[in-house]
Amino acid sequence: MSGSRSVIGILFVFILLVSSNLQAQKTKAQLQREKQDNLKKIEEAEKILSQTKGKKQNTLGQLNALNQRIKTQEALIRSIRKELTLLNSEIGENNGIIDALEEDVSRLKEEYGAMVYATYKANKGFNKLTFLFSATSFNQFLMRLKYMDYYGKTRKKQAEQIEKVQHALASQITIIESRMSEKSILLAEQLQEGKNLTKLKGSKTRLVANLQKEEKTLMKDLEEKKSAVAKLEKYINDIIKDEMERARLAKKRDSDASIKLSNNFAENKSKLPWPVKGFVAQKFGRRNHPVLKRIVVESTGIQIQTTKDEKVKSIFEGEVSMVAFIKYLGNTLLISHGDYITVYAGLKDVFVKKGQKISTAQELGTVLTNKDGVSELKFEIRKSDKPLDPQLWLTRN
Repeated sequence: MSGSRSVIGILFVFILLVSSNLQAQKTKAQLQREKQDNLKKIEEAEKILSQTKGKKQNTLGQLNALNQRIKTQEALIRSIRKELTLLNSEIGENNGIIDALEEDVSRLKEEYGAMVYATYKANKGFNKLTFLFSATSFNQFLMRLKYMDYYGKTRKKQAEQIEKVQHALASQITIIESRMSEKSILLAEQLQEGKNLTKLKGSKTRLVANLQKEEKTLMKDLEEKKSAVAKLEKYINDIIKDEMERARLAKKRDSDASIKLSNNFAENKSKLPWPVKGFVAQKFGRRNHPVLKRIVVESTGIQIQTTKDEKVKSIFEGEVSMVAFIKYLGNTLLISHGDYITVYAGLKDVFVKKGQKISTAQELGTVLTNKDGVSELKFEIRKSDKPLDPQLWLTRN
């Protein structure tokens, strides 16, 4: 019975070993993908940050890019911490398995020793032939022969079990040595990335201090931007009025097509592609100015900061309702999608014209780089005259 219990115990340890390793590998692969994604985002943010430093120091665009760089650095450190947590858990599990295997080896050896001793005692110190031929009857001879055969097989099986468990133990020790090496590398990586984060935060503190000294310039830029946005708002309202009048006069066929397009657009909420690669430098709604105290800025869309000459693409099929140049904002496009309108402001070049039918992901133009070296697209989504938060409509970035 003790031998069968040992076999069951060994099988349980092997099942635990295999299942825990498979689960760990799956989670580890996910974490490594997450880390690679963060490294890619760091590379993109670093590229945008370097371009904002190219023309002029101490700009809001540079501050936005630095904030994004810090955000991606923190995400990388979090992913490293997750890997360390997983490794610590895996090391703990492996130590538990090693303890169980060592206990099994010890028990199997004890059972094997007890079996050898029992055999010796039963034979009373005689060799096998003496033990067999000392039988007093033929039946006793057969019984002793069966007894010797049974114990021979059992001892062989026990020896094989010991060998298997010792092999598993050696493999598990190799695995834990590998995990400890990985942990050492990750700890060094975490330390270095932590230093990088501290350096970035120091750069941000200095940049904010320098920007606060340029309050007059920042206020002037803010007023210019407000004026440009007010002009854009008027354009949008005029377009909406025209669209509503056109819908009223349109034939039923055109009205049905517009309703279908609106419904298709609405059904793709949270699935729409981004109009340009980059990060959100200014979110939708009311927020405190990043530098100027007691100043609140309000945005009817989002500002997406990107790299120089990046292509801007349509997020959905529709028709170009307006192409105009607005001072401070650059070339601006409005695309109608039934009841919905998308706004793309901040283009250097425009590849489409008013009245043109547009398909999803079609290139509309290239993003404008301003005098400070900042490449930024102002993007809006509206339903009739109501501004919507674009980040709720676009795929998770």
